[in-house]
Amino acid sequence: MSCFANLEQQFLAALFNGLAIGSIYALVALGLSIVYGILNLINFAHGEVFMVGAFAALGLFSAIGVDLNAGWATVTLVVILGSIAAMAASGGAAMLLEIVAYRPLRRFRAPRHATMISGMGCSIALQEIFALAFGRANISYPSLLPLGTLFTVGSGRVTFKMALIMVCTLVMMLVLNWFVSKTKSGRGIRALAQDPVAAELMGVNISRAILTAFLVGGIAAGLGGVLYGLYFSKTSYVLGFIPGLKGLTAAILGGIGNLPGAVLGGLLLGIMENVGAICLPAQLKDVVGFGALLLVLIFRPNGILGARVARRT
Repeated sequence: MSCFANLEQQFLAALFNGLAIGSIYALVALGLSIVYGILNLINFAHGEVFMVGAFAALGLFSAIGVDLNAGWATVTLVVILGSIAAMAASGGAAMLLEIVAYRPLRRFRAPRHATMISGMGCSIALQEIFALAFGRANISYPSLLPLGTLFTVGSGRVTFKMALIMVCTLVMMLVLNWFVSKTKSGRGIRALAQDPVAAELMGVNISRAILTAFLVGGIAAGLGGVLYGLYFSKTSYVLGFIPGLKGLTAAILGGIGNLPGAVLGGLLLGIMENVGAICLPAQLKDVVGFGALLLVLIFRPNGILGARVARRT
């Protein structure tokens, strides 16, 4: 069967699956973008923050011991509690990273590469800590969400899991946009992103604003972690590596430092990977997304919606 025939038959199915997976990439990209926007720093341990959220939710699910047979009201409550636990754990992990790995180097005005290496070291350390605690094999997630189809469009179907992931991502983007635009802490983050020197002169607490940015980014990653676990029914100590890499790709694709761009980049990356997999072998799936990123960097280096980063003197 030709590639065009496959596309005609499988396009909608790949589109919906790509939107669901791309939404998870978008949640990772949101955290990376908000930190990069004020520090011009890529947090290379952000994937492990994502992984912490997945394990935190799994711990709560295992402690409660609920499955689909418990009834939809109980399951809904447990999923909400697991999401809260994931966001709290990931937000706390992100703040700890900022305090331990980044703040001391920033105070001593360490070069950028030293900060990047510090993040990489924390990434490896977190992986090994979780490997020692939980083992190196995949760990199964409980089946809490129904597998049924909500609706179909042609040959494509949208499951409950897909809809939940897409709705959660949309809500998170709207909440983050409101937080950054309307709250005092958010205005401090925006001021720091626009001009750090002027922001400090106007009374913005730089350390607090940076810590808040890490917290918010960690919360988004934690939500992504629990949704990933529920969607793929597994987690592991290296869970965050690929989503972290894809989240970085999505952030750059949409325009790093740009929150709507992070979501757009994540959705486009998920769609391109899944649609491309229709005609390409499975092992070349990642080539599509990274190839698109290469083209964007060549013809539009600041990303599709443009980068928003702090001006440094």
